[in-house]
Amino acid sequence: MFTGTVLVVDDEKNIRRTLRMVIEGEGATVHEAETGERALELLEAAIAANEADPMLASELPNVVIMDVMLGGISGLEVLERLSALGEDGHPPVPVIMISGHASVADAVRATRLGAFDFFEKPLSRDRVVVSVRNALRQSKAERELRDLRQRVHGEIIGTAEPMRELMRMVAKVGRTKARVLITGESGTGKELVARAIHEASDRHDHAFVKVNCAAIPRELIESELFGHERGAFTGAVGQKKGLFEVAHKGTLFLDEIGDMDLDAQAKVLRVLQSGELTRVGGHTPIQVDVRVLAATHRNLQEMAGAGEFREDLFFRLAVVPIRMPPLRERLDDVPLLVRHFINQACEENGLARREIDPQGLAALARHDWPGNVRELRNVIERMVVLSDGDLDIDDVPPELRADAPASDDARGGESDELATGDARFAELLRGQSELPLKAFREAVERAYILQRLRDNDWNVSRTAEVLGIERTHLHRKLKILGIQRGER
Repeated sequence: MFTGTVLVVDDEKNIRRTLRMVIEGEGATVHEAETGERALELLEAAIAANEADPMLASELPNVVIMDVMLGGISGLEVLERLSALGEDGHPPVPVIMISGHASVADAVRATRLGAFDFFEKPLSRDRVVVSVRNALRQSKAERELRDLRQRVHGEIIGTAEPMRELMRMVAKVGRTKARVLITGESGTGKELVARAIHEASDRHDHAFVKVNCAAIPRELIESELFGHERGAFTGAVGQKKGLFEVAHKGTLFLDEIGDMDLDAQAKVLRVLQSGELTRVGGHTPIQVDVRVLAATHRNLQEMAGAGEFREDLFFRLAVVPIRMPPLRERLDDVPLLVRHFINQACEENGLARREIDPQGLAALARHDWPGNVRELRNVIERMVVLSDGDLDIDDVPPELRADAPASDDARGGESDELATGDARFAELLRGQSELPLKAFREAVERAYILQRLRDNDWNVSRTAEVLGIERTHLHRKLKILGIQRGER
């Protein structure tokens, strides 16, 4: 028995009825379409609804069973259209192709287009059941992965390889109970990674509690972490739960753990070993179920060797080490971050949405950003607040403009080529000078989108993120501009 929703696409009523009886007999729900046009209409509407609101994922069938030969457009044409809407050239749902007159060429084409399975009529009940069951399992796994990615990403912006590797690590470790030590320079976003791990875990419905170990006075750190009983010390006028208790069933994030004193480290170690704590001034052990994540900009291993950090605690915390790359190691992500922070600053300050010109963006992308993402965010907010409209090179702080390229006049008319960093657009300017404005604009847009698709290995979702538009919007652009997958 299995559960899920299956869309059966076949122009033969008897085939649809047979498949319905078999699949519903196993517990799944069946919907029917007798033409490829109707199937596309249902699937495209469901995909668009799902992308607009991921909570509508139930509108999309879990599996499609489709005949190769249909009355209107063929099943292979439908499969090709679905593959263009999915990621990495695969349909957004598993598609099982069936045919009474299949050729080897049809089977090969279906496989290349991402078909989950392919078999011939007359249908074998056992073959149908096994194939649908496996397809439903894959569909469930893919949806869980999409949900996980959505929870994990949050405000972690970036498509450079160091960030892709980071997100792969976060997705893997998030599903486990392992303790994680996040290292990296100040301002790189270590807290965002900790929150992403929490959101990717089965604890995401419970509390995420952050403790800044560097901000709590030494004499108060034990009370903050473990709580205290009334009268435990001067000023303890009542019983107080510690943050370990507050984070019960959830996640406790110990930020800047390297600044915690050795006495508090010893007590944290005991909680990690036993799962028990005792409030300051108390005598009764309290059981806690907490996943501990820690972060630091310091080298704890060196500190442990110097006796400044407990080595046994270091090994307890660093079961899985994750390093946050500094922004200078992923400058390709600066344009994405800039646009994100511009939108964020406009929203937070009640300002109309603004854009930034290529020259201003290029100046920001050349800076080393010693203060990392935090410094970039602060600079962008200042630029947005002080500007009167869209941002340009004059809005960039003077210290960041020092190495900016010369003005348009000084560059002798090469501004477009230098601003974009892509000679293709300079060629386009020279070769299309007689086009009407609308046609020229479409030619430039087509060339730019095509280049970004190539840069991202034709991954539509990643390209849409780089372009700062919705994936459905990009799909519409591809159709309007006549861009075909793999086009050179």
